[in-house]
Amino acid sequence: MDINVLYVFDMIGTAAFALSAVIPAIRKDMDLFGIFTIAFVTAIGGGTLRDLLISAPIVWLHNMTYVYIIIGTVILAVIFRNRLIYMSESISFFDTIGLSAFTLIGIEKAMDAGYSVLICIAIGTMTACFGGVIRDTFLNKIPVIFIKEIYATASIAGGIVFFALLNVLPNTYVYVITGLVVFVIRSLSKKYHITLPTVQLKK
Repeated sequence: MDINVLYVFDMIGTAAFALSAVIPAIRKDMDLFGIFTIAFVTAIGGGTLRDLLISAPIVWLHNMTYVYIIIGTVILAVIFRNRLIYMSESISFFDTIGLSAFTLIGIEKAMDAGYSVLICIAIGTMTACFGGVIRDTFLNKIPVIFIKEIYATASIAGGIVFFALLNVLPNTYVYVITGLVVFVIRSLSKKYHITLPTVQLKK
């Protein structure tokens, strides 16, 4: 992937995940510090885990743009909170954008580090999902990745599509299609309440 395109995806994912955390944090009556903290760990959590796993420099420590993006997103979201707070689908929408963008970022960075296909898909999934796990845990909720909803599954499906098309189509098409696959699977599962089966003990 062209470095500029990769960077744009990273910025989009960072802003989207930060915004996905601001709205529920406001609903929990958190102060500004609490809101910023939730937004920050949500936006950089997955990327930090990825960089630690692949022994890469932790990206936000070396590029303050990520911090500025999060600060700007939080400020704008707080200013326009009265509009955002009543958009019931906004959290899911921004979360899904972040999921799509960070899936691509994680896969690409793992590929650059020379890992196998399965590891790249796993790294992409962790990059996309770990920030949401932190957000939900801090908000005293069961992380969405662990309860029925199609979340990590959408990221995994995107990873499979990515490698299935990688040597078939031009890279730009592969990235766009992969992002759309993740976005569409997650969005449709939310809209039509499609869930994974749960495992229960027999009575």
